[in-house]
Amino acid sequence: MRTVKAAATAVTVALAAGAASVAVGRFASDAALKAPPGGPLPTEPRLTVHATAAGRVTLTRALATRRPGRYGLAGDGTHAVVGQVLASAPHTADTVVRRLERVTRGALEPGARVRLTPNIHVGDPGSALGLTHTDVHIPGELGPLPAWFVPGGRDTWVITVHGLGTTRELPLNVMGFLHRHHFPVLDLAYRGDARAPAAPDGLGHLGETEWRDLDAALHHAVDRGARRVILHGWSTGATMALRTAAHSPLRDRICGLVLDSPVLDWETTLRALATARRTPGALLPLAVRAAQGRTGHRIHHATDPVAPRVPVLIFHGPDDTIAPWAPTRRLAARHPNLVSLHPVREAPHGAMWNANPEAYEEALRRFLTPLM
Repeated sequence: MRTVKAAATAVTVALAAGAASVAVGRFASDAALKAPPGGPLPTEPRLTVHATAAGRVTLTRALATRRPGRYGLAGDGTHAVVGQVLASAPHTADTVVRRLERVTRGALEPGARVRLTPNIHVGDPGSALGLTHTDVHIPGELGPLPAWFVPGGRDTWVITVHGLGTTRELPLNVMGFLHRHHFPVLDLAYRGDARAPAAPDGLGHLGETEWRDLDAALHHAVDRGARRVILHGWSTGATMALRTAAHSPLRDRICGLVLDSPVLDWETTLRALATARRTPGALLPLAVRAAQGRTGHRIHHATDPVAPRVPVLIFHGPDDTIAPWAPTRRLAARHPNLVSLHPVREAPHGAMWNANPEAYEEALRRFLTPLM
């Protein structure tokens, strides 16, 4: 009898431990699979506004606030744009002074809690950039997908698609550049975004299923006169672009890919997001297995995710803690005749333009010129 009771106790403990492991794994995987649309990435620290003055803002000293370039500064109901660090400005050992370009929403008050974001603009192409545009709704497999269309004189279109931690406002960073070069631009919101259909399981799939929404946008562009299409994706949007170029029935219309911070190793990205949510290291394998089980997709190290068939320009750098740099270098090394890699240092995930807008746009111009 004692043996039976002991065995029953052991089974109960094992079942309880297993249930707890499943629950912990699901909770940890939420960092990647249930990230709110446009919510800040957990890798970006919360900062305090210490002071503001004409053309400058004083922020908490951190690695993030010392990065070069231009960034959005987003808080509760506020948005501003900051430029380079003002090295000559007086500051304390705990603060950094950056150029304050403008406040686009709310008021930037001392004591406010903010985060740096790659989103420079808020609003739509008209309110943010003064560009004529149309709000369109693209038929997708889950329902209508909202998008902004900015017309241009060419018959080669650019379709832009954002990724983790951002919205379709992110491509506004390059919208002015593309418009000056006369490209029609279709800026897509996809499943899980605001005003777009929700995923059936309520989860993000890191581009594995979302690419079909980009494929719908490609069909929309071709139906409306695009002879050729360039896909420009950030983060998981870059993953979507790669998959669309490989699997779309209209892939022959795609003449080029621009990939910013591509997510090529999903397991590392999942681990990075879960770690940033303070998941203990011992539980990270549970998060990966939970994500795989919940999405029904194989999460793996993508040593060569999709062999490209068209010219590819990649913007990426070694300081990206969300999408590792090594798979990007391997992809470029395996396909040197098609893939051009533009390394960007001191830039976080999805913010390669922000670190050096002029260099980014010049590399983009050189890549796009033969595709026009």
